[in-house]
This record gives sequence, structure tokens and C-alpha cells, in this order.
Amino acid sequence: MDSVFASIVQAPEDPILGVTVAYNKDPSPNKLNLGVGAYRTEEGKPLVLNVVRKAEQLLVNDQSRVKEYLPILGLAEFNKLSAKLILGNDSPAIQENRVATAQCLSGTGSLRVGAEFLAKHYHQRTIYIPQPSWGNHVKVFTMAGLSVKNYRYYDPTTRGLNFQGLLEDLGAAPAGAIVLLHACAHNPTGVDPTVEEWEQIRQSMRSKGLLPFFDSAYQGFASGSLDADAQPVRMFVADGGECFIAQSYAKNMGLYGERVGALSIVCKAADVASRVESQLKLVIRPMYSNPPIHGASIAMTILKNSDMYNEWKIELKAMADRIISMRKQLFDALSAKGTPGDWSHIIKQIGMFTFTGLNSDQVAFMTKEYHIYMTSDGRISMAGLSSKTVPHLADAIHAAVTRGC
Repeated sequence: MDSVFASIVQAPEDPILGVTVAYNKDPSPNKLNLGVGAYRTEEGKPLVLNVVRKAEQLLVNDQSRVKEYLPILGLAEFNKLSAKLILGNDSPAIQENRVATAQCLSGTGSLRVGAEFLAKHYHQRTIYIPQPSWGNHVKVFTMAGLSVKNYRYYDPTTRGLNFQGLLEDLGAAPAGAIVLLHACAHNPTGVDPTVEEWEQIRQSMRSKGLLPFFDSAYQGFASGSLDADAQPVRMFVADGGECFIAQSYAKNMGLYGERVGALSIVCKAADVASRVESQLKLVIRPMYSNPPIHGASIAMTILKNSDMYNEWKIELKAMADRIISMRKQLFDALSAKGTPGDWSHIIKQIGMFTFTGLNSDQVAFMTKEYHIYMTSDGRISMAGLSSKTVPHLADAIHAAVTRGC
């Protein structure tokens, strides 16, 4: 008897996660995975922060802890601390109780809950995302019922920001449309606006009543400073306008598999925030009922203890600094080889990812001949590099560029 699902076709591999699948199948001892969006040490190993281990130990040793369900919105103290982390300790929005925050399943879950809320309660169902953007953004917003459009962002000729195109496209967007903004360390390009450009973006968006939806996946992980990386978000909140913020602790606390995140909705008034919060519960309850307790407890423990918080900042800066150092080493290696082209974008870009400018043929060549794995658009994870593997990557890029792929 045939299966009732016999007509189902094989789904394609996720373009990002599929890179790791292909890498794992490769028997070469020289293989290098630059597709994974997770931090690696100089030895190429995953890292658990010392401060995270300390926090976990405290939790394990606390005999009063139980495994009861959390409330629908999660750990209340975690939510307060998360809002403070992104908005700042002295944020008027927090002091005036204008922020509704829900603990969600990392950055992706935070985006999805926000998207579901908007699809149900907001008058505009169109969201503009940068071109290019993280591959999952389109799917998250489309599945929630929003219509996704692009605004120009990356300029392949300069390998920098297409600022004029960005302003034109946002200027042409219908009044009230939602706009997704990467708070810092834009994925996949590593290209961020300057503070001055952010201010122009803010003015342009506010003049048209566009609703900002920040994806903050890398606070502190980009520059090494939690405050500097939150500055674009704080600029939008400081003008008293409304905005959505999805936060993830995957990168900056290394809590990838714990799925720790938060969605904060900054409102115009406390009574609005209260009503928004009540409706957030109705979005979450039929989706996953309530969030997991362990990862958020780790983050909360670190955020509320000043010694642990300071230790976290030091470890966070060390991760950011190592990535910055990898950028310089790769740039220096390509310069020393005289690899054709301008590679200065490698050190101008910021965060975990670099948009190399390599095309899909060059990427395929590097995978086949050098066993180097990355997404076909030429995005590489700088966190996957080490001083030992930089020369191998530089050799591969040089060969791919000079052979005219």
C-alpha cells in the first residue's frame, strides 16, 4: 500500500546549513568550514565561555530551582535585563514602562513572534528587508503572512553600502511599511552604516512613518562594545517613536543551542505597551506555549551579577578582537601575494561575516580544489578562520581570482 505522503518531493538542503553537511562528508584533512555562523577558537573548536560555565554551576548548585513551566512571556527578570542591555540602563522608554518584552526562542523565534504579531495587529503587511539579507529572513516573514520586499543595501562595486539606493528605496516605500534593520554586523555582508548615515536613515524613516524592526544578533560581538553596537537602536528609541527589536544571545554569550532571545516592542505610552503585551501572549500561547528555562536562566544570572557581567564583557571583547585580527591577517596575506583586486573591504567590514566578492564559480573552484566550504554568494565566517588556516584560504582566493573563474 502506497504511503499517503508518496507525492511529497525531496526538499532542498538549507543553503547555509547545507554547507556544513557537505563539509562533514569531505574526508580531506585540509578541509575548512567557513559557512557556519558560530564562533570558533584559534584551534577551530566551539567555545563555551568561562562565565557561562560559572553561571551554569551556580544554577546546578541551587537546590531551590525547579523545572516548572515559565509564564507565557518567559522569565520576567530576564526580559527586563534584556531590554536594558539593548536600550541602555537609563532608557526613558524603560523608565516610562513603554516596553513590552517577551522571552523567545533566540533571534529567529523573536523575529517570528514579532512577525506574527504584526500580521495580526498592524495595518501594513509589507516588510522591506535589505538586499541581501540573512537567508532565513524572507521565510520567517513570509510564513507569518507578511509580504517581503527589498531595499538596496550592498554595492558590489565598492563592496560597501549603497547608501543612496537605500534612501531612495525607503523613500519610495508606502507610508507605515515595516523595515527590517540589522542593528550591527550586517549578515551576510559585514557592511554597516556609519552613525551619521544611521541618523539620516532614522530621519527618513520617521518622516514617512515607517516602522523599524531591528534584528540584533551580534550586540557586543561586532565591535567588542555592547553600547557601541546598540547605538543605532538607541537612536530610534530616543526620538520617542515605536520600534520592534529581536535579540539573540547565541553569538554574544555562545548560547547557540540554548535558543535564548527576546522580542521587545517599544511603544508610545505605557497603556499601549500593556495592551501589546497582552496580545503577545495570545501569539505565543498557541505557538509553543512558553519558552525554555535553562538558557534564559544562564543569561539572566550573568546580566544581573556585576562581576559576572564584567567578566562576560571581557570574554566578549576577546571574541570580537580575534575576529578583527583574522580580518587583518587575511587582508595582509592577500596583499603579500599581490592578489588582483582591492581587498580593503575585508578590514572595513565588521562582525562575524565577510562578503568577499567572490562569485559562485570561484566558490565552487575553492571547494573542489582546496576543500574550503562557504555559501555560494561568497560569504565567509571570519570566526571559522585561524592563524593556521589563513594562508590556505589566501592561496585558494588567489588561485580562484587569477585563474579567471
